[in-house]
Amino acid sequence: MATEHAAALAARPVRPGEDFSRVALTAPALALLDTLWERHGPLMFHQSGGCCDGSAPMCYPDKDLITGDADVLLGVFDLPGRGELPFWMSREQFGYWSHTRLTVDVVAGRGSGFSLEAPEGKRFLIRSEILDIP
Repeated sequence: MATEHAAALAARPVRPGEDFSRVALTAPALALLDTLWERHGPLMFHQSGGCCDGSAPMCYPDKDLITGDADVLLGVFDLPGRGELPFWMSREQFGYWSHTRLTVDVVAGRGSGFSLEAPEGKRFLIRSEILDIP
């Protein structure tokens, strides 16, 4: 059964031993990413559990945020007509959300000053569901 928040594009699994997608995009998120890619070029997401915007997914120009051992790559989106968009999460946050499938959606409202969608009058947010994994 389709819903207004249904996933339109699942990320390619990249975690060792996993054959399922941990993260997806809704159609509105995909459309906004297409607009942002047109303006800024290749993009990336980073999901922190941090302060400023809580646990909002942050969209940056690809490689503008340096990732390392404190981060986990959850999946890579193959954006139609664009290219790859990695989705990262802080390792600490992944410890809390490791049994959760994330869907990136868009709502009206001002996003973070750091995330590329902020000037658009929209913001990315996470919708989640529990995964049935051991």
